[in-house]
Amino acid sequence: MAEGLGAIVLAGGRATRLGGVDKAALELDGVPLLSRAVAAAHAVGARSVVVGPERPGFGVEWVREEPPFGGPVAAIAAALPRIDAEWVLVLAADLRSPDAVVAVLITADSGDDGCLLVDPDGRPQWLCGIYRTAALSEALAALGDPVGASMRALLGGLRLARHPVGSEVVGDIDTPADVDDAGIELPD
Repeated sequence: MAEGLGAIVLAGGRATRLGGVDKAALELDGVPLLSRAVAAAHAVGARSVVVGPERPGFGVEWVREEPPFGGPVAAIAAALPRIDAEWVLVLAADLRSPDAVVAVLITADSGDDGCLLVDPDGRPQWLCGIYRTAALSEALAALGDPVGASMRALLGGLRLARHPVGSEVVGDIDTPADVDDAGIELPD
């Protein structure tokens, strides 16, 4: 499935549960989380579009949702017109193991419209998915205003395969407990 593959990396959230820290810049094993997500996409030949504040040195295209902080659906709506591939990975920038997420997604059986990962509690991980670009575009058009819309509202009508994985695959950095568990030091 790696042929005709693009990637949207979402890196523009507020990180309210972490006091507004720049999560994309947090380092895990000495590498910023955003760098890890972009590298995982590039490793499978995907050209990345990152949604969030522009940062030097990434070799990606940058866009910003309008208005900023409009949510993940607004971010996808801003980036999707820049994707010229048949399939698009959608990845959160705060994933602990984006390489594992991508490895599972590009080898998993996909439904007609794509595949998303499901955590051990059975919750769909909407920002760990691979979607047919045309299907995602049609879903956005049918949704209307993307600002503040839920990922479930965007993707709920698509025919998606759901692939269960362990928390070591889909774990992210959202809370102080996640930061502690990952051994990440927050900036002062």
